[in-house]
Amino acid sequence: MRRIEKEISNREELIGILKSGKYTIISLCKENEPYIITLSYGYDESKHALYFHCAKEGQKIDFIKANPHICGTVIEDNGYEDGCGQAFRSIVFRGKMVIVEALDEKKKGLDILINHLEKDPNPIKNKFLKKENTYENLGMLRLDITDISGKEEKAES
Repeated sequence: MRRIEKEISNREELIGILKSGKYTIISLCKENEPYIITLSYGYDESKHALYFHCAKEGQKIDFIKANPHICGTVIEDNGYEDGCGQAFRSIVFRGKMVIVEALDEKKKGLDILINHLEKDPNPIKNKFLKKENTYENLGMLRLDITDISGKEEKAES
């Protein structure tokens, strides 16, 4: 990092940004063609991984099959305060995307995702997760994070 004074080096703080975020921007690449997508996610602290639900086929899956190595970011917007500076914290992470096939892990991943995204996950779980056919057409991805770094910009006062 060029500006060391802006670096977030505390692992708990980096993980806190992952835990509080809801959307990530993921970059993929195959044969020198870039592709970028925004996805909602659920963070699994025990695996240091992100889960995403998706279609079982499409451009995203094609890119992942060609090259599972990704780079992503989560940004926490802390707004403008008394000065002109925009306050934010952001993380950049790298890792490997895995297409989840096992039913047990799909169930776990969707549970993690719903718990992460919903203030009250029970109505969603009761509506969708009790039906076995929920998982038949569900694509599930797991991003195993291998590297993470962070940056903070405090608003000028």
